Amino acid sequence: MTIRRATPADAATVHMLVRELAAHEGSQDHVRVTAARWAQLLDRDDVVVLVAERAGRALGYTSAVRRLHLWTGGDVLAVDDVYVRPGERDADLGRRLLTAVAGLADPDGLALTWGVEPDNTAAQRFYARLGATLREKVVAGWSPSAYRRCLAAAAVTR
Repeated sequence: MTIRRATPADAATVHMLVRELAAHEGSQDHVRVTAARWAQLLDRDDVVVLVAERAGRALGYTSAVRRLHLWTGGDVLAVDDVYVRPGERDADLGRRLLTAVAGLADPDGLALTWGVEPDNTAAQRFYARLGATLREKVVAGWSPSAYRRCLAAAAVTR
């Protein structure tokens, strides 16, 4: 088994894995990125996707984005997804994927951050075993359709 950084040539594979994860989470309607867009994203320095594979077959992936952390003035590596395909789970692959991301963060001393759903207790136990600090935090999202209502109301009151 190998873990390597995905390149634009891996766009179709990454797209397939992302769609599998979204289907697993019941969120496939939220995936709008195309394989063509993945080819562009995988060419960016700040976008990291690591693919685990055996004999050319993708087993899972992790994705992250390097971004500015305003409190420290430095960057963090914000992990977005950690996905291991069914049939490959419980074989230490998730730990290996996250350790590989840590290896990318380490030369610059970047902290890794990520979120986990409150009801995903198995993932929380896994992250705690890695030594991650788990904190409760509500993550808010403001969609364009929602904030445009506020923008329209503000324009009316001007």
